[in-house]
Amino acid sequence: MQEAGDEPGEQFADQKCDRFEKVLPDNIALQPDADIYMNFMKEHQCYDAIPTSSKLVVFDTTLQVKKAFLAMVANGVRAAPLWNSKEQCFVGMLTITDFINILHKYYTSPMVQIYQLEEHKIETWRESYLQGSLKKLVSISPNDSLFDAVYSLIKNKIHRLPVIDPVTGNVLYILTHKRILKYLHLFASKLSKPAFMKKTLGELRIGTYRQVALVEETSTVFQALTIFVSRRVSALPVVNELGKVVNLYSRFDAINLAAQKAYNNLDVSVKEVLEQRWHCFENVLKCYAHETLEVIIDRLVEHEVHRLVLVDEEDVVRGIVSLSDMLQALVLSPAGLNELSLHHTGDPAQATGAGGP
Repeated sequence: MQEAGDEPGEQFADQKCDRFEKVLPDNIALQPDADIYMNFMKEHQCYDAIPTSSKLVVFDTTLQVKKAFLAMVANGVRAAPLWNSKEQCFVGMLTITDFINILHKYYTSPMVQIYQLEEHKIETWRESYLQGSLKKLVSISPNDSLFDAVYSLIKNKIHRLPVIDPVTGNVLYILTHKRILKYLHLFASKLSKPAFMKKTLGELRIGTYRQVALVEETSTVFQALTIFVSRRVSALPVVNELGKVVNLYSRFDAINLAAQKAYNNLDVSVKEVLEQRWHCFENVLKCYAHETLEVIIDRLVEHEVHRLVLVDEEDVVRGIVSLSDMLQALVLSPAGLNELSLHHTGDPAQATGAGGP
């Protein structure tokens, strides 16, 4: 699927989202030896996927929003758990999507300063944006299986899953699709490969193929942010006047506006801001319908990207293949869990073909 972005509300359960553009890889469940990776994930805990060394940034909800985003840029993180000192617990996540939503909601023109970004505290923004719809933070125990982690990420349409120690209440790590797929790619390499790994994207039809969200390179940054908010996607293929993909504008690119303090002028073109990238941001990587699932996964892991843009021979966009698509296909579909049924199933162990962790 064309991945949904991490919104404040999206870090909580039972969020509704249209699935009209999703092509479900249900046929994978019918393949022989399709459960190899599913079983591997059930046999390994979240703790196993936590690296020996990693960076974790935590914000108090009384911190100013602007300072929080600048700290995220300085530390190179995309999200941070939020600690409520009054309640003495973690209450949510602050992500780049919050930054985008603030800009989109309050931006008027280059001549008007965004007061809400300059002055609001994190708790003020959360109260304003969520408007009383606060729900329990979605998290997972280090002792839970990686299968449960994949299930929770995709079911709740979130990109980041805090691993919280059930005894101390401390956040140990933030699990992501990227980290889980990398772990699977590395440690499951000694397993026999399922037959479907040799099938092509054209045969399996994994990903988004209809109504793919795009942005023209001449569009303004504000127009791109509008698409992010309305379509709830995490990246936009950038196309030229011929409709050919020339770049990729992701939500992570938007945080560059904070780094350069350029968020007061969102009327510049997407092409201009991409030419001013100050860091090695994720660029556009392509894939083709004739390539096998094995090749696609290798490319995602090797380049450490969140998605590939499916193009034809003319470089015209035909679809998007994301990390969540891969985990859905490798782990959940063999368990009889497709993305639509996840919203009607309480316990993954109760689904057809899904045993306990």
